[in-house]
Amino acid sequence: MTLAAQRLQVLCAGIFSLMLTLGVARFAYTPMLPQMQVQAGLGVVDAGWLAAINYAGYLSGALLASFIGDLRLKDRLYRWGILLAVVSTVIMATSTNLWIWGLSRFIAGLSSAAGMLLGSALILNWLMRHGQRSELGIQFSGIGLGIALCAALIAMFDPWLDWRDQWLALSVLGIVLAIPALRWLPPPDTSGKTSSGAAMPDSPPSRLYLQLFMAAYFCAGIGYVVSATFIVAIVEQLPGLSGRGNLAFLLLGIGAAPACIIWDLVARRSGELNALIMAALLQVVGILLPVLHHSLWAALLGAWLFGATFIGMVSLVLTMAGRYYPTRPARMMGRMTLAYGLAQIIGPALTGMLAARFGGYAIGLWFAAAVMLLGAFLLFGLKVVERRDRLESLQANTNVI
Repeated sequence: MTLAAQRLQVLCAGIFSLMLTLGVARFAYTPMLPQMQVQAGLGVVDAGWLAAINYAGYLSGALLASFIGDLRLKDRLYRWGILLAVVSTVIMATSTNLWIWGLSRFIAGLSSAAGMLLGSALILNWLMRHGQRSELGIQFSGIGLGIALCAALIAMFDPWLDWRDQWLALSVLGIVLAIPALRWLPPPDTSGKTSSGAAMPDSPPSRLYLQLFMAAYFCAGIGYVVSATFIVAIVEQLPGLSGRGNLAFLLLGIGAAPACIIWDLVARRSGELNALIMAALLQVVGILLPVLHHSLWAALLGAWLFGATFIGMVSLVLTMAGRYYPTRPARMMGRMTLAYGLAQIIGPALTGMLAARFGGYAIGLWFAAAVMLLGAFLLFGLKVVERRDRLESLQANTNVI
């Protein structure tokens, strides 16, 4: 098999893994939420807590990933995560007990960390070892494709299947996606060198840089999780938009599918931090459009903008983390995701309580947009720190010479 064919196969393994672990196991809950509220008696506050439990699972997986340096162990856990993604989807159809659903959401969170962090680390490591461009944009299109596919299937199933049968149908889809996700990713090379024999040294950032970066990524996590969890329910509650929630989620997935590739191109021209700032500001617009203008076009444009930005930010951040630690890419990925994951625990639970207190999700969107804006300002500060660190490095090298 040629190197180009190997690259395509490896990237496709990543695409299918993210379609399963993120699109099905994790995000299918969002378009299923209104049906579960109507048909299975799921309350607004409980819905928020289930989402928070999902992110607690994701955070636990991220914490585990941050401590794992052995590529072979990462590979085994990645493959277990793929299987757990299918199991978590099946569990959702087996009961109406909130504790059982909570177990499913926690397992789904663990599996999504395996797909997002361990899978991305393995694929980025393969790309760098084989002299390929170290970008995750193509792989991360799997998240948008998974979201769009689930939204389309749920909309198609809705007139014919109840909430339980829809979860079972999604489980079958998960099995289909798991096969290439497992078969097409080769065992990792643990030599610490590229295929040409060159060394792959780690070059970690300064402590201040990492702390600011984690704070900005925490803000991005708040901005992301509120819309990602409640976008369907939010649109359903807007005047005159009942029944249009799944359409908004479909637009979110369509916006997300090519987004990472586009943001990779933007980053090549403007730099990764500038691309992150642009994505953050556009995401603020996407979050606020449904509450600023109660119309279908505003809801759909907001969902598309949100989809086109949030996953681009994740892809850029994880790519940057992998370049700092090419031999141990999950190290910084895990730390960054801890910040992102902590936000994902706080965000849904707080939004659910705010929605119950104020009778709607609008206040949650204003909160998410404000925190997202703070994150953009922190990214501006990160540019200053990056410039300072670069000057200090040049001065240190000059003194050595």
